[in-house]
Amino acid sequence: MLSLPAWKCPEWTLNASQVDTSSPEFIEEWQKRIRELQGAVMVASCVQMLVGFSGLIGFLMRFIGPLTIAPTISLVALPLFDSAGGDAGIHWGISSMTIFLIVLFSQYLKNIAVPVPVYGGEKKCHTSKFYLFQVYPVLLALCFSWLVCFILTVTNALPSAPTAYGYQARTDTRGSVLSQAPWFRFPYPGQWGLPTVSLAGVFGIIAGVIASMVESVGDYYACARLVGAPPPPKHAINRGIAIEGFGCLLAGAWGTGNGTTSYSENVGALGITRVGSRMVIVAAGCVLLLMGVFGKIGAAFATIPTPVIGGMFLVMFGVISAVGISNLQYVDMNSARNLFIFGFSTYCGLAIPNWVNKNPEKLQTGILQLDQVIQVLLTTGMFVGGFLGFLLDNTIPGSREERGLLAWSQIHEGSEETTKASEVYCLPWGIGTKFWISSCTQALPFWPRLDHSEQSEVGQSQLTLCSQVSTGEQPWGATETRM
Repeated sequence: MLSLPAWKCPEWTLNASQVDTSSPEFIEEWQKRIRELQGAVMVASCVQMLVGFSGLIGFLMRFIGPLTIAPTISLVALPLFDSAGGDAGIHWGISSMTIFLIVLFSQYLKNIAVPVPVYGGEKKCHTSKFYLFQVYPVLLALCFSWLVCFILTVTNALPSAPTAYGYQARTDTRGSVLSQAPWFRFPYPGQWGLPTVSLAGVFGIIAGVIASMVESVGDYYACARLVGAPPPPKHAINRGIAIEGFGCLLAGAWGTGNGTTSYSENVGALGITRVGSRMVIVAAGCVLLLMGVFGKIGAAFATIPTPVIGGMFLVMFGVISAVGISNLQYVDMNSARNLFIFGFSTYCGLAIPNWVNKNPEKLQTGILQLDQVIQVLLTTGMFVGGFLGFLLDNTIPGSREERGLLAWSQIHEGSEETTKASEVYCLPWGIGTKFWISSCTQALPFWPRLDHSEQSEVGQSQLTLCSQVSTGEQPWGATETRM
């Protein structure tokens, strides 16, 4: 949306070293763009919540198979090779060290247990084995590389000239961010002013929401494969898309300048760390809330050198691409049909966005809103590849076994009914499985489904209760209460 001529930054703001960021003119320039984004994100988020809560995305899942998911997930990471390589190339020594440490910890040392002191139980003080390198490979590599960069910065081993190679590997390049950040700041809705809404902005963000939903569905399956969980059932996919839309609504109200979606880099981190516990995510969310309130803490993480981040991205994006391709294990790759669909959709997902980014004027129709929608969709590689894979897989003749839908549907149908799936994708505190299990809630597209064992238990308990009521008996230990 911000690439349109109406929202391009003025020339006088392009040179950061000559701009007074505290001037009222500069503040108004970026705040009016934030307000435009706020309004567009909030309206588009309502569309996403409607798609999720209505069950529309779950309905479309019957037409989405491995040949749609594979290029969609792969194209999440493949187009980012330029960005990851550029960040890593700022200082190949630092980025190579980060890559080496991640590979060393996550692949070679993952089965080595480290003795750690533990207090509790019958033995009180004792040592226990903990697979430190398997749980924290990325964090350990990041902290070690960050420390090395800090030492090289203090000793002036890294160049101090901004134009010299390796300058961005210093930890003091963003020192002003840490010094200017307030110690405490509580964000609130509308902090940048009243959000503005324009038709062009809404259509542009809706196009991004469509691509985001396609990516999110692929991320759900990727996460399930990486942690060994059953594939997500339809009610979980519906609920996930709807909650992402709700997150976008909150992000728009608070004026973060972006939406909320499944972050593919975290999928790569999950594949490396092999940690899929939701409590870890809850704890991380609490940490992020504290970092948002205490400005100094969040600003400290801004001092992580760019080549350290670039090295991490090279590993994580590679894992994401491999996860996408691994979905092809369900299809017959000896079939010329399947080879054509996957190869063509993947290659177009790389070529078409690249051409559109270089030639945006060739797609101008004279209608601003339509131009924006076309540009956003065709510059999103995962949307182009996923759409072509979806279209070709559902139009080119092929058997269900050849397309991988037979194995895919068996796994998916099994995930709808198994006890393991109900445990993984259920709501917290027994909602939907122990409480609120009426037929009305079960009809909701986003509500957890009871498996056969749970249904029999519920039916048995209801039968027992009915028999007790009909005979006038009370359950053992029950007391009669009069008012």
